[in-house]
Amino acid sequence: MTDLSTQRRLSASILKCGVHRVWFDPDRTTDIQNAISREDLRGLIDEDAIRALQPRGNSRGRAREKMAKRSYGHRKGPGRRRGAAGARSPRKREWIKKIRAIRKTLAELRDTGEINPHLYRTLYRQAAGGQFRSVAHLKAHLALIVGRMK
Repeated sequence: MTDLSTQRRLSASILKCGVHRVWFDPDRTTDIQNAISREDLRGLIDEDAIRALQPRGNSRGRAREKMAKRSYGHRKGPGRRRGAAGARSPRKREWIKKIRAIRKTLAELRDTGEINPHLYRTLYRQAAGGQFRSVAHLKAHLALIVGRMK
């Protein structure tokens, strides 16, 4: 095996990359060994006997695998959790999700004519006050009201 460390160092300098990214054509080792000046090496680079390899990156394969598992609930157990429940899903976010769903349902009921605007406004204010746990709770409450009205 021939020592091509000088050629590797000079080639890296010409190619503006690290020495570990310099690739020598195994069939042209004698030509590369005889190249002693930068000019000789530039000629070999033009002939494609010397090339710079692609930079190596970090694979995201394992990270993607982990994310896929988390998407259906794995790797989320108590041993994985850091921080309080309120830090993982803040109360305000929970409230926003809930109130938006309730308000959307109320608007649909009003638009379809299932409830009149007066009742809509009353229920809207009750929802804002936190009277309903969920859309299901709101609908159960509505069923009671409609049952009383008949």
